[in-house]
Amino acid sequence: MSFKWLENTISSIDKFTDTTGKLIAWLTFAMVVVSFAIVVLRYVFNLGWVAMQESVLYFHGIVFMLGAAYTLKVDGHVRVDIFYQRFSKKQQAMVNLFGALFLLLPVCITIFIISFDYVAVSWEIMEKSSEAGGLPLVFINKSLILLFVISLLLQGVAEIGRNLLIITSYNFAKTDLEGGI
Repeated sequence: MSFKWLENTISSIDKFTDTTGKLIAWLTFAMVVVSFAIVVLRYVFNLGWVAMQESVLYFHGIVFMLGAAYTLKVDGHVRVDIFYQRFSKKQQAMVNLFGALFLLLPVCITIFIISFDYVAVSWEIMEKSSEAGGLPLVFINKSLILLFVISLLLQGVAEIGRNLLIITSYNFAKTDLEGGI
Protein backbone atom coordinates (compact mmCIF):
# COMPACT_ATOMS: atom_id res chain seq x y z
CA MET A 1 0.00 0.00 0.00
CA SER A 2 1.46 3.36 -1.03
CA PHE A 3 1.46 6.23 1.41
CA LYS A 4 3.34 8.62 -0.88
CA TRP A 5 0.64 11.28 -0.50
CA LEU A 6 0.98 11.10 3.29
CA GLU A 7 4.77 11.26 3.06
CA ASN A 8 4.47 14.38 0.84
CA THR A 9 1.99 16.01 3.23
CA ILE A 10 4.23 15.36 6.23
CA SER A 11 7.24 16.67 4.31
CA SER A 12 5.43 19.88 3.31
CA ILE A 13 4.21 20.60 6.84
CA ASP A 14 7.65 19.84 8.29
CA LYS A 15 9.32 22.22 5.82
CA PHE A 16 6.86 24.97 6.77
CA THR A 17 7.47 24.33 10.47
CA ASP A 18 11.26 24.27 10.00
CA THR A 19 11.16 27.59 8.15
CA THR A 20 8.97 29.13 10.83
CA GLY A 21 11.26 27.78 13.54
CA LYS A 22 14.34 29.31 11.92
CA LEU A 23 12.65 32.70 11.59
CA ILE A 24 11.60 32.54 15.21
CA ALA A 25 15.17 31.77 16.24
CA TRP A 26 16.22 35.05 14.64
CA LEU A 27 13.37 36.85 16.40
CA THR A 28 14.69 35.46 19.66
CA PHE A 29 18.04 37.05 18.89
CA ALA A 30 16.29 40.33 18.04
CA MET A 31 14.40 40.13 21.34
CA VAL A 32 17.68 39.77 23.25
CA VAL A 33 19.19 42.74 21.39
CA VAL A 34 16.15 44.94 22.09
CA SER A 35 16.10 43.87 25.76
CA PHE A 36 19.78 44.74 26.05
CA ALA A 37 19.16 48.11 24.39
CA ILE A 38 16.31 48.85 26.83
CA VAL A 39 18.56 48.15 29.80
CA VAL A 40 21.45 50.24 28.42
CA LEU A 41 19.19 53.13 27.48
CA ARG A 42 17.43 53.12 30.84
CA TYR A 43 20.37 52.69 33.19
CA VAL A 44 23.17 54.38 31.24
CA PHE A 45 21.35 57.18 29.42
CA ASN A 46 18.21 57.45 31.59
CA LEU A 47 16.00 57.03 28.51
CA GLY A 48 13.03 54.76 27.92
CA TRP A 49 10.07 54.27 25.64
CA VAL A 50 6.94 52.28 26.40
CA ALA A 51 6.71 51.10 22.79
CA MET A 52 10.20 49.65 22.97
CA GLN A 53 9.37 47.80 26.19
CA GLU A 54 6.11 46.51 24.74
CA SER A 55 7.95 45.26 21.67
CA VAL A 56 9.76 42.75 23.89
CA LEU A 57 6.37 41.43 25.02
CA TYR A 58 5.36 41.08 21.37
CA PHE A 59 8.60 39.23 20.63
CA HIS A 60 7.89 36.89 23.54
CA GLY A 61 4.41 36.24 22.20
CA ILE A 62 5.71 35.44 18.74
CA VAL A 63 8.49 33.19 20.03
CA PHE A 64 6.34 31.17 22.40
CA MET A 65 3.13 31.02 20.39
CA LEU A 66 4.63 30.33 16.98
CA GLY A 67 7.53 28.30 18.34
CA ALA A 68 5.21 25.64 19.80
CA ALA A 69 4.79 23.82 16.47
CA TYR A 70 8.55 23.66 15.92
CA THR A 71 9.01 22.38 19.48
CA LEU A 72 6.44 19.66 18.76
CA LYS A 73 8.24 18.73 15.55
CA VAL A 74 11.61 18.29 17.25
CA ASP A 75 9.96 16.52 20.21
CA GLY A 76 11.13 19.24 22.57
CA HIS A 77 8.06 19.43 24.80
CA VAL A 78 8.32 18.30 28.39
CA ARG A 79 7.43 14.65 28.75
CA VAL A 80 7.26 12.42 31.79
CA ASP A 81 8.62 9.30 30.19
CA ILE A 82 9.00 6.78 32.99
CA PHE A 83 7.39 4.11 30.81
CA TYR A 84 7.64 5.75 27.40
CA GLN A 85 11.44 5.49 27.20
CA ARG A 86 11.21 1.69 27.57
CA PHE A 87 8.59 1.31 24.85
CA SER A 88 9.41 0.09 21.36
CA LYS A 89 9.18 2.59 18.47
CA LYS A 90 5.72 1.27 17.59
CA GLN A 91 4.51 1.59 21.18
CA GLN A 92 5.89 5.13 21.36
CA ALA A 93 4.11 5.90 18.09
CA MET A 94 0.85 4.60 19.57
CA VAL A 95 1.24 6.83 22.63
CA ASN A 96 2.08 9.81 20.41
CA LEU A 97 -0.85 9.08 18.08
CA PHE A 98 -3.39 8.82 20.90
CA GLY A 99 -1.92 11.89 22.59
CA ALA A 100 -2.27 13.90 19.39
CA LEU A 101 -5.77 12.65 18.63
CA PHE A 102 -7.24 12.86 22.12
CA LEU A 103 -5.27 15.70 23.70
CA LEU A 104 -3.53 17.93 21.15
CA LEU A 105 -6.30 18.23 18.57
CA PRO A 106 -9.20 18.76 21.03
CA VAL A 107 -7.23 21.33 23.04
CA CYS A 108 -6.23 23.23 19.89
CA ILE A 109 -9.77 23.22 18.54
CA THR A 110 -11.12 24.39 21.92
CA ILE A 111 -8.57 27.21 22.11
CA PHE A 112 -9.46 28.28 18.57
CA ILE A 113 -13.21 28.31 19.29
CA ILE A 114 -12.83 30.16 22.58
CA SER A 115 -10.34 32.68 21.17
CA PHE A 116 -11.91 33.48 17.83
CA ASP A 117 -14.40 36.09 19.10
CA TYR A 118 -11.76 37.56 21.44
CA VAL A 119 -9.44 38.14 18.48
CA ALA A 120 -12.25 39.24 16.14
CA VAL A 121 -13.44 41.94 18.56
CA SER A 122 -9.87 43.17 18.91
CA TRP A 123 -9.64 43.48 15.12
CA GLU A 124 -13.04 45.19 14.93
CA ILE A 125 -11.94 47.97 17.23
CA MET A 126 -8.31 47.90 16.00
CA GLU A 127 -7.26 47.56 19.61
CA LYS A 128 -4.26 49.60 20.72
CA SER A 129 -2.09 49.65 23.80
CA SER A 130 -3.70 51.21 26.85
CA GLU A 131 -0.36 52.80 27.72
CA ALA A 132 0.52 56.27 26.46
CA GLY A 133 3.19 55.82 23.81
CA GLY A 134 2.48 52.10 23.54
CA LEU A 135 2.26 50.07 20.35
CA PRO A 136 -0.97 50.34 18.38
CA LEU A 137 -0.82 46.65 17.44
CA VAL A 138 -2.63 44.79 20.22
CA PHE A 139 -5.05 43.30 17.68
CA ILE A 140 -2.14 41.77 15.77
CA ASN A 141 -0.58 40.48 18.98
CA LYS A 142 -3.86 38.79 19.94
CA SER A 143 -3.97 37.17 16.48
CA LEU A 144 -0.97 35.12 17.57
CA ILE A 145 -3.40 32.95 19.53
CA LEU A 146 -5.10 31.81 16.33
CA LEU A 147 -1.79 31.45 14.49
CA PHE A 148 -0.53 29.35 17.40
CA VAL A 149 -3.49 27.00 17.06
CA ILE A 150 -3.24 26.74 13.27
CA SER A 151 0.49 26.06 13.26
CA LEU A 152 0.20 23.54 16.10
CA LEU A 153 -2.72 21.80 14.38
CA LEU A 154 -0.75 21.57 11.15
CA GLN A 155 2.25 20.06 12.88
CA GLY A 156 -0.11 17.80 14.84
CA VAL A 157 -1.43 16.44 11.54
CA ALA A 158 2.14 15.75 10.43
CA GLU A 159 2.88 13.98 13.71
CA ILE A 160 -0.29 11.89 13.41
CA GLY A 161 0.71 10.91 9.89
CA ARG A 162 4.28 10.12 10.93
CA ASN A 163 3.08 7.94 13.80
CA LEU A 164 0.58 6.14 11.59
CA LEU A 165 3.42 5.30 9.22
CA ILE A 166 5.53 3.98 12.10
CA ILE A 167 2.64 1.87 13.38
CA THR A 168 1.98 0.39 9.94
CA SER A 169 5.74 -0.22 9.51
CA TYR A 170 5.85 1.91 6.39
CA ASN A 171 9.38 3.04 5.58
CA PHE A 172 9.98 6.45 4.10
CA ALA A 173 12.05 6.19 0.97
CA LYS A 174 14.57 8.95 1.80
CA THR A 175 13.79 9.91 5.35
CA ASP A 176 14.30 9.06 8.98
CA LEU A 177 11.08 8.58 10.93
CA GLU A 178 12.49 9.70 14.27
CA GLY A 179 14.14 12.82 12.87
CA GLY A 180 11.24 14.05 10.82
CA ILE A 181 11.23 14.49 7.09
